[in-house]
Amino acid sequence: MVNESPDVRPRRRLRPTRRGRLVLIIGALLVVAAAVAVPLLISGTAGKKEQVRSLLVPEGMRASQVYAAADRSLGVAAGTTERAVPSADLALPVEARGNPEGYLFPATYPLASATTPKSLLRYMVDTALQRFGADRITAGAQRNSVSVYQSVTIASVVQAEADTASDMGKVARVVYNRLARDMPLQMDSTLNYALKRSTLDTTTGDTRIDSPYNSYERKGLPPTPIGNPGEQAMRAAISPTPGPWLYFVTVAPGDTRFTDNYAEQLKNVEEFNRNRRAATAG
Repeated sequence: MVNESPDVRPRRRLRPTRRGRLVLIIGALLVVAAAVAVPLLISGTAGKKEQVRSLLVPEGMRASQVYAAADRSLGVAAGTTERAVPSADLALPVEARGNPEGYLFPATYPLASATTPKSLLRYMVDTALQRFGADRITAGAQRNSVSVYQSVTIASVVQAEADTASDMGKVARVVYNRLARDMPLQMDSTLNYALKRSTLDTTTGDTRIDSPYNSYERKGLPPTPIGNPGEQAMRAAISPTPGPWLYFVTVAPGDTRFTDNYAEQLKNVEEFNRNRRAATAG
């Protein structure tokens, strides 16, 4: 949900997000279809058939969650995959500063017995670079006057905020429209990332936290992606739907209202709050 003035915002601002929110709640147990299935990372011993396990990285999963899921799937101690990042020789953009957030591409990754945290991380990043390095992505980023890395960041916000795939292009347009007007993005998803949580409840106090991911207090994009977006979100980020929208809120599942009128946005927010109270009371 996007609001403009904190003075008129309800104290508890509730904003359902897309699959990213569900992923943060149940992680790798999701049955959402992954974006792609990648080939085996490492073959088994010659002449022997090896039973292959797999790791599902759903769209919108955060890097911290990918690390934890990889540890479990590889059968290594908690924290092993995350500690492998600095020495994994990941081919990340300079802008990423060694942080693979946004570049652990959503997919189903088969795991062989010889798969290591480093080889798995490299394969994820290489897959993302292959997808995000396409000429159409570069051209789309240039068309929108942003870098490819910034496009991935926008896609990660879109992934977290859009209630349906059809809403992604509109959410992306809201991001670009607000950036063009030097307005803070005011996205609850960035606050959730800063607070390392996933919740429908955002308080006024949350919007005052001291964090570079607080898109209520700070203008511009967050310093990194806030999750790992899929190809649909990336397409939306490079080819946003034309429109004047500055605000949106999902008043009910599948019913997201987009507007450029703040008074209308407040009415939509109140409708959402009514629906939320009714659901809670039920």
